[in-house]
Amino acid sequence: MTAREVLKQFWGYDSFRPVQEDIINCALDGKDVLALLPTGGGKSVCFQVPTLISEGLALVVTPLIALMKDQVQNLEDRGIKALAIYAGMSRNEVDLALNNAAYGDFKFLYVSPERLSTDLFKSYLDILPIKYIVIDEAHCISQWGYDFRPDYLKIGELRKLVHAPVIALTATATQSVAADIMEKLGFKEQNLLKGDFERKNLSYIAREVQDKNGQVLNICNRVNGSGIIYLRNRKGCEQTASFLSSHNVSASFYHAGIDPLERSRRQEAWKKGEIRVMVCTNAFGMGIDKADVRFVVHMDLPDSPEAYFQEAGRAGRDSKSSYAVLLWNKTDFSRIDKLLSVSFPSKEYLEEVYQRLHIFYAVPYDTGIGRQIKFNLEEFCKHFNLNRSMVHYALKYLERTDHLTYCEDLEIRTKVQIRIERRSLYYTTLPDEASLNILETLMRNYAGIFSCPMSIDEDKVAGKCGLSIAQFRQALYQLSVNEIIKYIPADRASVIFLHHDRLREGNLNLSLDKYKKLKDNYIARTDAMKEYVSRKRGCRSQYLLAYFGQESNHSCGQCDLCRDNVTEEKIRQKIAIFVDKHGGKYSTDDLRALIADPSSGSGKKILEEMRQMMDAGTIPPPLEHSDEKRHH
Repeated sequence: MTAREVLKQFWGYDSFRPVQEDIINCALDGKDVLALLPTGGGKSVCFQVPTLISEGLALVVTPLIALMKDQVQNLEDRGIKALAIYAGMSRNEVDLALNNAAYGDFKFLYVSPERLSTDLFKSYLDILPIKYIVIDEAHCISQWGYDFRPDYLKIGELRKLVHAPVIALTATATQSVAADIMEKLGFKEQNLLKGDFERKNLSYIAREVQDKNGQVLNICNRVNGSGIIYLRNRKGCEQTASFLSSHNVSASFYHAGIDPLERSRRQEAWKKGEIRVMVCTNAFGMGIDKADVRFVVHMDLPDSPEAYFQEAGRAGRDSKSSYAVLLWNKTDFSRIDKLLSVSFPSKEYLEEVYQRLHIFYAVPYDTGIGRQIKFNLEEFCKHFNLNRSMVHYALKYLERTDHLTYCEDLEIRTKVQIRIERRSLYYTTLPDEASLNILETLMRNYAGIFSCPMSIDEDKVAGKCGLSIAQFRQALYQLSVNEIIKYIPADRASVIFLHHDRLREGNLNLSLDKYKKLKDNYIARTDAMKEYVSRKRGCRSQYLLAYFGQESNHSCGQCDLCRDNVTEEKIRQKIAIFVDKHGGKYSTDDLRALIADPSSGSGKKILEEMRQMMDAGTIPPPLEHSDEKRHH
C-alpha cells in the first residue's frame, strides 16, 4: 500500500498536512529525520504511516505514560496492534510485553526512556524486529534545551546496538537545539524538516494586570467553551479553581500531588466537557488530544518561549478562533530574577547537597553505587535547614553530571505476597467469599506471588473480581490483617538512584563550563519572555515565530499589539456598536467585561476613545451598577 492509501484506510483522510508526507518519505527511504511540527501538527501520523507500510515494528520512546496509553488505545481502536512498557510494571509484565513484541505481529512498542538501559530490555534487542526508532519530545535529549532529561541520552547508546533509521519529533526547538538533537542521536547526515508554526486562528494577548483572578473570571465569562489556566504552584491551582467555582464557573484543578486515579478521572471529565475549565500546573496537557479548547491562560510568567509556545498551542487545535492570554505584572519579573539564583546555586552548595544526601541516608565513603533511595525532599531540607527549591535544582544538576538519577513523584504500584503455602490456602478460613476470588485471580496472573511481593495492576485484578478499587483495597487490607497476604499499598514518592560510590569532598566532576552555558541559556530564555510580554509594538505571533527561526513578512492582525494599531475610527465604531447593543444604558460592569474580552483589543485605547466620545456628547456615560439598568 502507498502512504496515502494507509492514511485513508486507518485515518479516513485523503491527503496529508504540509510536511507530513516529506517526513514519511524520508523514513521510507531509510534516512534519519528530525521533524519540527507545532502542537497539534499531526506528529503521530509521521511515524505510524511508514511503520504500517513496512515490515517490522516501531520502537517509540516517549516520557509520557498518559500519551503511551492514549496512543496504544487509539491504534487498537483502528485495529492496529500496539504495546506499551512504562514505570510501575512488574518484571513479568515487561517480559511478556517484550516477548509479544518479538514474536507477535505487533507494529508499535512504546517505551519510557529509562527502560532502554535495563538488562531485560537489552536482552531482547537481538530479536525485536525494529524497523524505526521513534523519539517523541526529542528536545529532551539536548542539554541546552528547556526540558533536558538525562534518560534520553541512553538513546544514543541504543543507536549503536540497533541499526534502524531515526524519526525524531518535537514541537519546540530552536535552531541550535535542533542541531544538538541530531548530533546526540548520531544522524548520518543532518536532515531537519519544519512545519509552519504560525497559528492563524490563535490570538496572542499579554496583559499587565494586578487583579489576575478578576481578569481570569472575565475571560471565562466572555469566552465560550473549554479552557486551560496554568499556574506554577499547586496551592495557586486549588485557590483559583475554588475562586472560579464560587463564581459559577465549572472548574477543577490538576497537579502532580493528586492521586493518580483522581487525576485520570478529572482529565477524562474535562475532555468530555463535564468540567469546563482546568486550572493546573504544567503537569497537565502533555499528550492530551482535545481539539476544542477555546482559551489558554497563563497566570504566571513561563520560564521560556519554548514552554509557553507549547502550552499556549493547546488552544484551537480544531482551527477555530481561540485565545492565548498571558497575565503578568512586575512581580513576575522579580520572581523570575530571584529564581535565577535559586536555579543555579554555587559550586560549594552543589558539593554540600551531594555530601549531605549521603550523610542523611548513612552512605559511607566509597560505597553506595546502584543504591535506590526513597527520597523525601521536605524532610531532607528541614533536617539541614536548606532551601527547598535550591536543593531541587542542585539535585537536577547533579543528575546532569551523571552523579545520580532524581525521579520525582514516581508512582509506586501496590505489591502483594501470599504468605500461606499454596496447598494450605484452601483450608484457611477467609474473611469472605470475595477474598477467595481475589486470591485465585492473583495466583493465575502472578506466578511468583508466593515467594516475594509482586507489583500488581489494581485496575486489572479488581475488574476481573468485579470490585471497585476502593472495595479491592479494603479486601486486601482485611487479608493482610488476617496474615494471609503481605500488602504494600500503592504510593507516590521521589526516588534517587546513586550512580557511583560516594566521593570525597572536592572530587565531584561538576563541569563548570557546562554550568555557565546552562545559566547563560536560562537568562536568554527568561529575557525573551520578558521582551515578549513587555513589548509595545510589532506582532506577538511574529516575535514567537522569529524565536524559533521562522521568518514571517506579515503581522497576524489579531494579537493585542496588532489590534492596538487599529485606527481610531475603527475603535470608535466598535464602541458605538457596544453602546447601541446595550440601548445606551450600559453599566460599569458591562464596560469592564468589554475591556476584559480578549477580542476587544487594547482596553487602554478603548477607555481613551470613550472618554473623548463622552466629552463630545456622542455617547452617554456608564451607569454605576448593573441593577440601575433594570430600573430604567
